[in-house]
Amino acid sequence: MTEMTETASGWLAPEELESVRGRMPILYVDVVPVRVDDKGVVTHVGLLLRIGSDGVVSRALVSGRVLYRERVRDALMRHLEKDLGPVALPQVPVTPQPFTIAEYFPAPGVTPYHDSRQHAVSLAYVVPVAGDCRPRQDALDLIWFTPEEAASPMVQQEMIGGQGVLLKQALAHVGRLP
Repeated sequence: MTEMTETASGWLAPEELESVRGRMPILYVDVVPVRVDDKGVVTHVGLLLRIGSDGVVSRALVSGRVLYRERVRDALMRHLEKDLGPVALPQVPVTPQPFTIAEYFPAPGVTPYHDSRQHAVSLAYVVPVAGDCRPRQDALDLIWFTPEEAASPMVQQEMIGGQGVLLKQALAHVGRLP
């Protein structure tokens, strides 16, 4: 019965996930949290500060897997709450459409996106958040940057796996790439 419950929840045991990662792409969502003014213009971009398993400190987007039988909208809400806290008040559209699709490969150089663990396909979104954001889980902090600061070489070099490229694409998508 326990095995049935674990499967129904969408979670894989670590050894199962590793096995699946070696045989097929995994679906993810990447989210660029933003603050907007009263006209809907992006004024700030929120980037997480994380420490990777290798001890490297980096800036990151909200990101995570879509679980089996989970709607993309629900995955967006779950990861936003997990990383930004329960009162971030994300404004996910009723019918979320990604601004791009990022393909992460285990071998660098195939695409701008790299994840040494797996081949992953990520639907990427820009989501306004209106509430109080307090990072949770493995995020150390959340810093709000102006679009100009977020696109700067200093911030870009602190992002790994191609997320800096994805951030610039998001800024271009909302008309805020300097």
